[in-house]
Amino acid sequence: MRSEKIILAALQTYFDTTFSMRIDRVEFQTTRKGFEGDLTLVLFPFLKPLKVRPEDLGQELGTFLVTKLEIVQDFNVVKGFLNLVIADRYYLEEFNAAHQNTAFGQQPVTHDAPLLMVEYSSPNTNKPLHLGHIRNNLLGDAVANILAANGNRVVRTQIINDRGIHICKSMVAWQRFGNAETPESSGLKGDQLVGKYYVLFDKAYKKEIKGLEEKGLSKADAEKEAPLFKEAQELLRKWEANDPEVRALWSTMNAWVYAGFATTYSNLGIEFDSYYYESDTYLLGKRIIDWGLEQDVFYKKEDGSVWVDLTADGLDEKLVLRSDGTSVYMTQDLGTASKRVEDHPELSGMVYTVGNEQDYHFKVLFLILKKLGYSWSEYLHHLSYGMVDLPSGKMKSREGTVVDADDLITDMRTTAKKISEEVGKLEGLSEDVKNDLFNTIGLGALKYYILKVDPKKRILFNPEESVDFNGNTGPFIQYTHARIKTLLLKTATSSDTIALNLKLDEREKAIIKQLLSYPEVVHQAALQLSPALVANYVYELVRTFNSFYQNISILGSEDADTKHFRILLSEKVAEVIAKATALLGMKVPDRM
Repeated sequence: MRSEKIILAALQTYFDTTFSMRIDRVEFQTTRKGFEGDLTLVLFPFLKPLKVRPEDLGQELGTFLVTKLEIVQDFNVVKGFLNLVIADRYYLEEFNAAHQNTAFGQQPVTHDAPLLMVEYSSPNTNKPLHLGHIRNNLLGDAVANILAANGNRVVRTQIINDRGIHICKSMVAWQRFGNAETPESSGLKGDQLVGKYYVLFDKAYKKEIKGLEEKGLSKADAEKEAPLFKEAQELLRKWEANDPEVRALWSTMNAWVYAGFATTYSNLGIEFDSYYYESDTYLLGKRIIDWGLEQDVFYKKEDGSVWVDLTADGLDEKLVLRSDGTSVYMTQDLGTASKRVEDHPELSGMVYTVGNEQDYHFKVLFLILKKLGYSWSEYLHHLSYGMVDLPSGKMKSREGTVVDADDLITDMRTTAKKISEEVGKLEGLSEDVKNDLFNTIGLGALKYYILKVDPKKRILFNPEESVDFNGNTGPFIQYTHARIKTLLLKTATSSDTIALNLKLDEREKAIIKQLLSYPEVVHQAALQLSPALVANYVYELVRTFNSFYQNISILGSEDADTKHFRILLSEKVAEVIAKATALLGMKVPDRM
């Protein structure tokens, strides 16, 4: 904050003239609760070179700062810590400037700003989106919002894994058991229909494996020799050979899935600027592998498979092309990365939002790209996140034990409706307004519950808990915003400026401090690619405001200047709540 810069400049002058000592930075902390002060200067780094007692140095520096700077009103020394009391006028001036800044916490995006690409979602076209995909989408969307708020140009993209053995499994099962079923004839969304056949394949496949084991085959051999699996492998080979019938079925089933995905994205409030398809980029990946063989980055084994040896780099040998010439994930990821840079030559960074079970894969991918000589490989980042668990345990797509994204969104709306009706917050609202509100509350609860957790940590998801109107939840934050907006309807302000001679209550000062820290929170969230910093910031802001609201009269103050200030303070809190939650992809209602 600006107060730290002002104090640092004064200290640099003081140390230079008094001790002939140059300092580039000092350590500031927020003064601990129970001690008088707003900002604490840590003295320990200076004690040894100056050979002074901490109490003596604290008194000397505190006296200097109070004498020299208007913003430092008083001080006290506790052992090696100098606690500084910052003048109310400083906070009022800073709040005045922040309140009049409509772009507070957001940097302008210029035509020559850094161009960053954020990849998220990246589903397989053999199943519908599920709870794990929801965390991926919400993280990627929020990170893209946060990067844009920091003045970057952002491209939101995904790679659709629309080919491969897993896709062929759904196709084989549909051919075997489908009886020409379609989304229209079944009444199912296209992605749900295709996912149904992926599960059916797994059940039939396991039955075949069991039968082969009973005939004496090992499990590993049975898995390879099962007729269904061989059929899926043959379908993949035909697909890569451009067999017209196989390609036609593949196109039809993928079209069903894309239509289903589009509905889910719309319901979730997720958008993309571009799409890449594995069916296109794997060919480019193969060309890169051919070139890498010429450069001795890769090598070919006797069976014709192509590998890269990364043992000298502390990793292992990695397959990049199968012996039958079919590609693996690494093949298409090499092609996709190259294609993205070709499409966007100005790219200065790519963020891959992918679960932490792929940590090793991305280490290998980035290292291979570096060995291939791509300078932009230095600007690739894997946003690794933990899995989402349910009280019943880990989800498994092939066994059909996942929480479908569409069902979850519907359940969140239903839960929001149930709890809203129980707490009686719907008086005077029409049915249409209520339904919009249930959607806003349900999605807000889902998004906040997911995003408040550090991306690196696993989540145990509890829908009922997420919609609680009390505690660290989305609805609690939404309700506070609605409370402020309702309050503001009862009054009107005649000026956007405030008197600078007011005496601040500690709760008012606490709100201003939190408001002023918002731009830095947004900045740190971008550096750390962590929406959790924004989520937990807005929760603390809401908690602080509610303490103020419950203990201090806003509209009942007899002093006109104080009343005006409190109205503007409330207004700014509502604005920052709306801005912060928008970064998380949440909406905040004006009435609840």
